[in-house]
Amino acid sequence: MPETFKVELDTPIYKGSVSCNTGLFINGKFVDAVEGGTIDVINPSTGKLLTKVAAATSKDVDIAVEAAKKAYKTSWGLKVSGAQRGELLMKLATLLEANIDEFAALECLNVGKPWSESKGFDMKLTLQTLKYYAGWADKVHGKTIETNEQKLAYTRHEPYGVVGQIIPWNYPLTMVSWKIGPALATGNVVVLKPSEITPLTALKLAGLVQEAGFPPGVVNIIPGYGELHFIYVRATAGAAMSLHPDIRKIAFTGSTLTGRKIQEASAKSNLKVVTLELGGKSPNIIFNDADLEQAVKWAAIGIFSNSGQVCTAGSRIFVQEGIYDAFIKAFSEAAAGVNTKTGDPFAEGTIHGPVVSQTQFDRVMGYIDAAKAEGATAFIGGERHSLTEGFFVKPTIFTDCTPDMKIVQEEVFGPVAAVVKFKTENEVIEMANDSNYGLACAVFTENVSRAIRVSNALEAGMAWVNCNVTTEYNVPFGGYKQSGYGRELGAYAIDTYTQVKAVHINVGLRI
Repeated sequence: MPETFKVELDTPIYKGSVSCNTGLFINGKFVDAVEGGTIDVINPSTGKLLTKVAAATSKDVDIAVEAAKKAYKTSWGLKVSGAQRGELLMKLATLLEANIDEFAALECLNVGKPWSESKGFDMKLTLQTLKYYAGWADKVHGKTIETNEQKLAYTRHEPYGVVGQIIPWNYPLTMVSWKIGPALATGNVVVLKPSEITPLTALKLAGLVQEAGFPPGVVNIIPGYGELHFIYVRATAGAAMSLHPDIRKIAFTGSTLTGRKIQEASAKSNLKVVTLELGGKSPNIIFNDADLEQAVKWAAIGIFSNSGQVCTAGSRIFVQEGIYDAFIKAFSEAAAGVNTKTGDPFAEGTIHGPVVSQTQFDRVMGYIDAAKAEGATAFIGGERHSLTEGFFVKPTIFTDCTPDMKIVQEEVFGPVAAVVKFKTENEVIEMANDSNYGLACAVFTENVSRAIRVSNALEAGMAWVNCNVTTEYNVPFGGYKQSGYGRELGAYAIDTYTQVKAVHINVGLRI
């Protein structure tokens, strides 16, 4: 039987225990992986082992899919009213809310997030999302369509059935809610793979799924690896899900490279429907007439929140030449302030934590080294933080950047900003759109016409004006170009989890 991870915490912010089961959650119960493999889960603030969790392989995926198929045919899907589905989702949200501090603490341990961010943002958005989709469950409606007096035509919005969901490590519990919320509300059943790096809050939520009374098999949560080179031999959980013939839809959040492989696997298997929320290299454009103080504060949030591990991070900062020097001075002071508040997620006043793993730390430092080699100037930061343990990177600002530099073109996924000076509106629009990505953008100006004109001209699925990375649970989230397709959050996500059936009824036509 799987073990339970449990630890007692006595910190300035949180005092108490945190725990979760370390098995796979399949068919309403926790089980060991068929092949007995495990995954080491590391605390990024210390670099030390937290616990081990079961590692799913293709055999476990097969079992989970079979359990989900049975649940869909017998105790969920169109067998259960939207009202009942909504009641269960709301009960899950209520149970989460009652245990919210423990979930926040567990996220701090596993991801390294400061408590203020984990509790104040992640947990809040997770609750809002689950409650929102609980309200949607009985509002999935078709339409009647006027044709002629001899025919009644209408549409039904039906679930796909078994949905595979693969989520990243930067917002583990929040991403679970973004995926299962609309999927369950519309009657689908779920096989979800959390990141092998950060599986703990997903597994803890599985316990609440059980307590809430969801029928067995409706939600299955299976941590596991997903290496790309195994994509066609189904050795790992992620590869097996991408190729599984009984998974009708797959939703993935993560890197563009992996998204390509998932789409390719869909084509090589059963042409499952794919929605992808992939990488970003979001431009943050600051005009001469911007409120400089506000622009600096939002720029800092846009690149340093969650240690820069945000797909919408405003990592390409374009500053008009008239305020460039003043902006750099104020922005570097903001970065220095963040640096002084770096450290233990459970310490009072911490606002900046580590990146999530040694692999990610090495990746970020590799980009920093490449930027220096290409001639960019590390105006502040550009090195490891002086803390003796953990994966901490100093908030970093590069100046003297040109649009062709690697640091400007590629997603770093760390607390690293590349600042580029520009002269004219047309020039900056062209530079901002010179990217394979198109997830988000931000525009800072006091000129309303310019704000609308520029945000409309930018090739991105989301635009913020005089703010940055302010995601809302009821507003669609998703990108253009190689940042993926399909939308999460809001009513738009409901559409991505249903397929439309047109029904034609003859009420008077004779032949």
